[in-house]
Amino acid sequence: MTDCLIIGFNDANFDDYVEMVKSMGTDGGAYRDLRLAFVNYENKPVRSMDLLNRFYNPGESVPRRTFHNADFLWPVVTYLGSYLHSRGLTFDYVNLFHLEKEKLIEKLCADDILSIAITTTLYVTPQPILEIISTIRRYNTTAKIIVGGPYLANQHKMLDSLSLKRLFSYIGADFYVISSEGEAALANLINALKSQSSLDAVDNLAYKTGKKYVTTNLSTESNDLADNMVDYRLFSKADFGEFVTLRTAKSCPFTCAFCGFPERAGKYKYMSVDEVKRELDAIREIGGITTLTFIDDTFNVPKGRFKELLRLMIKEDYGFKWNCFYRCDFGDEEAIELMGKAGCEGVFLGVESGSDRLLQGMNKSARRHDYMKAVPLLKDAGISTYASLIIGFPGETLDTVQETIDFLEEAKPDFFRAQLWYADPITPVWNDRHKYGINGSAFSWSDASEGPAAPARTVFAGGSQAADGVVSFTR
Repeated sequence: MTDCLIIGFNDANFDDYVEMVKSMGTDGGAYRDLRLAFVNYENKPVRSMDLLNRFYNPGESVPRRTFHNADFLWPVVTYLGSYLHSRGLTFDYVNLFHLEKEKLIEKLCADDILSIAITTTLYVTPQPILEIISTIRRYNTTAKIIVGGPYLANQHKMLDSLSLKRLFSYIGADFYVISSEGEAALANLINALKSQSSLDAVDNLAYKTGKKYVTTNLSTESNDLADNMVDYRLFSKADFGEFVTLRTAKSCPFTCAFCGFPERAGKYKYMSVDEVKRELDAIREIGGITTLTFIDDTFNVPKGRFKELLRLMIKEDYGFKWNCFYRCDFGDEEAIELMGKAGCEGVFLGVESGSDRLLQGMNKSARRHDYMKAVPLLKDAGISTYASLIIGFPGETLDTVQETIDFLEEAKPDFFRAQLWYADPITPVWNDRHKYGINGSAFSWSDASEGPAAPARTVFAGGSQAADGVVSFTR
């Protein structure tokens, strides 16, 4: 029997997702933000990879190659699988549900499976989960379905008890792990299912008994990275392809006002250089890996550790190309030079705004001059730069937007994308919502003032301008 079948990611039908968001209103922030991610081609919403596939494989019934943004072994699969294996549990996996449905169906029909873990790393709606569960129920009625991960943890923090139970009922799983880290909860649940023992001793669970949902004791789960490293030997070389995604740290040491990640992820912790070396050595042993993506939110913090890592990568001559998140105010010319020599090919820069006033309001430690200095240095070192921007954060005006446009024209990052500010209740700025006069949440909000002495500001609603002193992104 397989103790746990792990399902990595489902890129649900994009046409259906666009129609769902569109139904909320084309002038709303959700649709306007999504509209930046696709073009209309032959009356259909098409993303960049979809367009590439169409013209790379013109008129071919069997594509030579399918391009997508998840062409790697999903890290939650490797971490969860390694964690379960180290605790004496057996596992199997389906990496990408939307591309491996036949493989999943074969496993559901042929294998004796105790439980199926559905991960939710990138989901913002329950639809991808519903599609997976529907397929499982159609072909297997005995395996227990467990849903956990960021989507569930976020919903648990944001929803009241009644709304959360309605969501559980709507999704229709057997068990829910409601911890920001859920490896231990998953392992303990599987052991309880195997021994048919009481679930009361398993923390951070929700499940239905009779007609009602019960929640077990809620506790803070924290799994040490160094003690729970991926065992790459457990996975086939073919499943890795050329790319590996890894992390050397958890959470983030900063408290940017627009970001709820530190609240969700807990205290910032990172692996030592020697521990990272063990992981890089193991990845080299796989063979054929060309590119690494470090998903640490602050890979170059602390600066001393980062430089030591870079010197290690140069000395060991791993030969990997790699990309990462990079904080410009925690770097310098030496670090950037080392990055180029160590194989860095691209960085994601959380610029957010070209206005120092907005950056201060966001509680960002970086300022415009940090970005203006770093972007040219990175490009000179052969490192591509991607600038991520937020438009509409409380305090935004046409003048501050123009400062951001001026920054883009002067610094010339290779790529950039602007996203509308999302009023997330699990962010520091939410605690100051009365100061800013914020009404509503998510993409449906209005920002009336910065306080009693706030200057009149401009309206942004569907790109229009008004003179009532309100910045508004409403459905």
